[in-house]
Amino acid sequence: MQGATRKSANGYERVFGFLREQLLSGALKEGDLLLPERELCQALEVSRPVLREALRALSIFGVIEIRHGVGSVVSRPNIDILGDFFSFALANKGNAVDEVMEARIAVECQAARLAVSRAGIGDFERMRGFADAIAKTIDDPVVGARADYEFHMALVDASAATALRSMYIAIADLLQRSHVERRVLVAADASTRQQIIDDHYRILTTLTEGNPDEAERAVRNHFEIGRAIRMRMSVHRA
Repeated sequence: MQGATRKSANGYERVFGFLREQLLSGALKEGDLLLPERELCQALEVSRPVLREALRALSIFGVIEIRHGVGSVVSRPNIDILGDFFSFALANKGNAVDEVMEARIAVECQAARLAVSRAGIGDFERMRGFADAIAKTIDDPVVGARADYEFHMALVDASAATALRSMYIAIADLLQRSHVERRVLVAADASTRQQIIDDHYRILTTLTEGNPDEAERAVRNHFEIGRAIRMRMSVHRA
């Protein structure tokens, strides 16, 4: 029984590995039809039940779409599913927020550098609109947190980097939760609330001035607020 389970696992890995390599090499693209099941089974040396289970798993992630009477078609992966995976993976970790913030800082700093040369007027107008919304809703933890998230999402969008955007969306739910938690903690701290407002306008200014080093520095300085708040959160929870 154990040998059969190991054999099935190896079969799944062959199916996943095959499709991954085909996609990365460009041999398969969105909309392409996979080979018939019989041919895939022969090529990958897997049984039909193993192949079908692997394809069903891939369809859940949105990598393929199984169309009855047609076959398996390559599709665009569902980023929301990846976000759910991250949420479950980090759910039982005490330092989940810290790890998410590390990923966020890495993504946003690189996004800021890219946005300096790639962002257009429309991107800057969106970010200014969200910065204005942050200022107007600074006393509302929920609405203000949403405006804060939208500003940073607009920053990542302005980078025109698909990979960065995908990674950011994958942790979006966790980010929005942390935004609300931080806003609740600073509700009675007028100086920190004003710094939050000023930081977002400063980030926007550095982007429009076209200096990638200053843009990254502005983002990193802004995250110092988050680091201080996380320390307060850990003390509060203790």
